[in-house]
Amino acid sequence: MEKGRVLLAVTGFHPQRWRELLSAEREVVLEPDGASDPSITYAVVWKQKANLLSSLPNLRAIFSIGAGVDHIFADPGLPDVPIVKVVADNLTQYMTEYVVWRVLDHHRQGMLYQAQQKKKTWHEPPQRPAGDISVGIMGLGNLGRAAASVLLSLGFAVNGWSRTERPMKGVSTYAGEAGLIPFLNATDILVVLLPLTAQTQGIVNCSLLKELRKRNGLGGSVLINAGRGRLQKDADILRALEDGTLKEASLDVFEVEPLPKTSPLWAHPKVFVTPHAAATSDPVHLVPIMLRQMAGYERGEKLDNIVDREAGY
Repeated sequence: MEKGRVLLAVTGFHPQRWRELLSAEREVVLEPDGASDPSITYAVVWKQKANLLSSLPNLRAIFSIGAGVDHIFADPGLPDVPIVKVVADNLTQYMTEYVVWRVLDHHRQGMLYQAQQKKKTWHEPPQRPAGDISVGIMGLGNLGRAAASVLLSLGFAVNGWSRTERPMKGVSTYAGEAGLIPFLNATDILVVLLPLTAQTQGIVNCSLLKELRKRNGLGGSVLINAGRGRLQKDADILRALEDGTLKEASLDVFEVEPLPKTSPLWAHPKVFVTPHAAATSDPVHLVPIMLRQMAGYERGEKLDNIVDREAGY
């Protein structure tokens, strides 16, 4: 196979560093030479323009520079070539750090202490051991399993839910529609790491949150969403916080991003907001993986981490 050129088509990322690193081994362009540019063999994308890839005759594979691939499937002119999702140790590490940080902060009552500090209140509330708290992870892929492993090592009880059976030592696993309610009923802190698909869009809503365990060592149930923003209904989360369905929430993703300044989530005393920063894509770590995949594919090797188009992730 000839090397061909790489099309770097990204929105919301500055392309310069990605281009520099990809250019170490490949010729990189930011726009094709016409709609049917025959020189382009790979595309590295994030929220690419609609139909940009549809008529590239020699395109062999599409690489996402983020963990999610729903932005690729949003393209109505998506060609029938393999789509490769990001799986990298540093991305997994970042997400694990975020999940563990937020779980520990809720477990150790960080929001309560912040409120007390503002009022100069010296009061030590009761603290339950980690083993009394059940953390439920929705999505037991690479990211979910890595976070579950660290939480287990800290002594938490860990549940996991996925579309299909994904057994994991030490984790109480549930699967499919039949397993969702039992999973939620056994969960105190819900961590959402699901991919965004037609089936998961809006899944974090009032009816789901009402199934979380309320009587627990935390004094209420907690939501952490570090997956995709459109998995949740922002208005339903606010309603759940107001009516006591949720005690607290940590949200890294939102239905609309950036989160509008008018959103009440910004100033809500029970909400911790981060700007979709749980696991930032780092080109220094990700580009070498992409380049190795491209070179291997040209030697006749199979691509790793190919997206299942039917499942959507």
